[in-house]
This record gives sequence, structure tokens and C-alpha cells, in this order.
Amino acid sequence: MSATKRVAIARLLLPAGRDLLTEEFEVTDGGLVSTRAEVLELVQGASAIVTDPAVPVDAELLDAAGDQLEVVANYAVGFDNIDLKACRERGVVATNTPDVLTNATAELAVGLTIAAARNTSDAERRMRAGEWTGWDPADYLGFELSGATIGVVGMGRIGQRYAELMQGFAGGFLYVSRQPKELVEVKLGARKVELEVLLAESDVVSLHLPATPENHHIINARSLAMMKETAILVNTGRGGLVDSDALAAALETGQIGAAGLDVYEGEPALPESLLKAPRTALLPHIGSATFKSRDDMARLVARNVIAVLSGEEPPTPIPG
Repeated sequence: MSATKRVAIARLLLPAGRDLLTEEFEVTDGGLVSTRAEVLELVQGASAIVTDPAVPVDAELLDAAGDQLEVVANYAVGFDNIDLKACRERGVVATNTPDVLTNATAELAVGLTIAAARNTSDAERRMRAGEWTGWDPADYLGFELSGATIGVVGMGRIGQRYAELMQGFAGGFLYVSRQPKELVEVKLGARKVELEVLLAESDVVSLHLPATPENHHIINARSLAMMKETAILVNTGRGGLVDSDALAAALETGQIGAAGLDVYEGEPALPESLLKAPRTALLPHIGSATFKSRDDMARLVARNVIAVLSGEEPPTPIPG
């Protein structure tokens, strides 16, 4: 490895990974408030760029870096911010951080399921605002999860872990996946079905899909109309899976029961309609935000960069 190679961190990488990179390379950071222009300038001459979901990696950014660029390492499992075709055309390896955030994200999805079912966000808000006047048998009513049919849309690593954690609640599992998951079917008694069946029969619908063109707005006005009036929608996948305005309208009219969301279209901006919608538990994209997960992700980012700049295969290249 050459100590002259430079790694440009577009925004921020935690010390668990950054320290590994500084042992081998010259490292420069953009910071969390870097503008697009500042990032374009930062990456010039870099052999590696460390990005995250807030950094669009397109032809402009890749060309700004130059021909010596070897790797784009995403500090996330999702990679919809990266133009993979543009990377391939320039011979740039793209990597991500799967596996290490599975437990953290699945656990948060469980938390959102419970919070949405019991409307804890609204209850806490009202209590903090001094609106709680004492025990009322008709107030703060929510849905019980015991015996619920749990629908998992996307039975990958995180979807499977979510299902495992929800076992104590579930009366049964339905799932949507490109391929059958025989181990999940044996272990959990899960049944593979079409999306329309899952939406119609599930008490909880939890989304664990990547952001792809075919998955864009997989939850829309039509699919929301298929769900039970008491159904709970949970999204810890990607914001683009859900039509935000359609969801807000469904919550306002009582077409579905509740929603728990950690990801949004166009984040960090949120539609006003969704912010005002009833029976919602909203979190600011913190699915992987545990001490262990974020440090493990940072280390994996560093390992990917070090491997590519050493002429080796990275641990977790993005497929395709």
C-alpha cells in the first residue's frame, strides 16, 4: 500500500473506521454539513471515497475525483445513492456494509411496531405538553399484537431477524420474497404469498426491501386500500418504498390503523401531511444507530477501502 493514496470521507466516518484508514492513507473529511460543491472539491485526486446515504454518487462526483479513483465505500447497507452503472463504466469498485447492522435495524423495527400499535409517540407528546389529566378508560387506546399475523415484505437478513424477534407476538407469518426461504418456513411456519395476499391478511406489514425502480412506491393508495383498517405499517427499509402522501391520507381517514417509520422520501425533509398524520411513530433514520452497529459499520467501510487499495477483493462488494 502506498501512504500517498488519499481517502476522501465525504461527510463523517466514526473513529472505529477512520483510525484504521489514517494508519495507511492520507485522510480528509468533509463534515456533516458539507455542500455539494465542497464534496466535489474534496474528492479531487482521491483513490477512495467514503460516502453515506446522504451523498449522491453520480457521474459528476466520480469524474470530479479523477481516473485514479478505485473505490466508493458506502457507510450503509443500502446503496440507492450510488450510480452503480457509472461506477462500472469507470472501473470503480462500490462496497456497502451489510450484516453488521442486521440486529440493530430489526430491533428498531420491533420497537416501531410496538410504538405504532400502542400510539406511544402521541401519548408521550401529550403528557410532555401537560395534556394528561389522569387515567381515562377511553383514552390512549391501541392495538394488541398477541396472535397477530405478521407480514414481512422482503425476507432478507433484516426481515428474517425481525420475524425471529416477533415470534413471541405472532399468530402466524406471511412473507414476500423473490425466492422461497425454506429455513424460515420450517423455523417460523412462515408462508410465502403474493403481496396482495399479504396486505389483505396481515395485522402488521413490515417493509425490508432495497430501493429499486420496481420497489418504488410498492406501498401506495391502491395497496393501502387492500390492508385491514386495524393494520400497522412499519418501514425501516427505504423511504421510496412508501408513497408518503398516500400513507398520510390513509391514516387520516382511518383506512389503516397506524404506521411506524424510520425512513422517508426526500429525507431529511418530511411531508407536512405525514408529520400531522395520526397514529404515527416517526424516527429520524436511526435503524443502525447503536454503538456496536455503527462502529462495526465503520470498521467494515475501512476494511473495504484497505482491501481495494491493496489490490485485493473487498469483504462486501455491492453485487452487480
